[in-house]
Amino acid sequence: MFKRAFLSAAFAIAVVATPVSVAQASTESGPITAAAVTVYYDTTSAPTFRSVIRTGAANWNARVSNVKLVENASAATLRYREGNDSRGSYASSNGHGTGTVFIDYTQARQYNPTRIAAHETGHVLGLPDHYSGPCSELMSGGGPGTSCTVAVPNSTEAARVNSLWANGLAGTSSEWKVTVYPTAVTVG
Repeated sequence: MFKRAFLSAAFAIAVVATPVSVAQASTESGPITAAAVTVYYDTTSAPTFRSVIRTGAANWNARVSNVKLVENASAATLRYREGNDSRGSYASSNGHGTGTVFIDYTQARQYNPTRIAAHETGHVLGLPDHYSGPCSELMSGGGPGTSCTVAVPNSTEAARVNSLWANGLAGTSSEWKVTVYPTAVTVG
């Protein structure tokens, strides 16, 4: 009995005293990392643009690993809407995966609608506008003009989103902002 109790106690001490490091965990393909955060979105109120919204989401999903966009109306924190608005297309979001993206009909006839959807989704993921940027920057929005059709985040934009979402949901701010995609101006 004493021998069994001694061995049980020795085993318990060995288990408690053995250091365990999560950082050392790995798989054949490399270190284990935290699972991506899933942001669910709803296209029910934007049926005209459902296809371009899905393409824009797929473009983000192909470039970032810490957050994934998945269509699921019942679980959605991101909702897309469509209609006419003199302000054009915009995102009303806290930048942390929650909000509404509005796609303006008139603007979607002037600019590439997939670029609009992907750009506004970038705001929901935490990125600001950079209108003075080149066409290769998705977040340059309408700045480069109506001929720009790039609807994929570049490596800098993808890296920033991965950084923002590296430890799960980006931040805790409850501050909301509205970011408007500029409308085309015709100079007579």
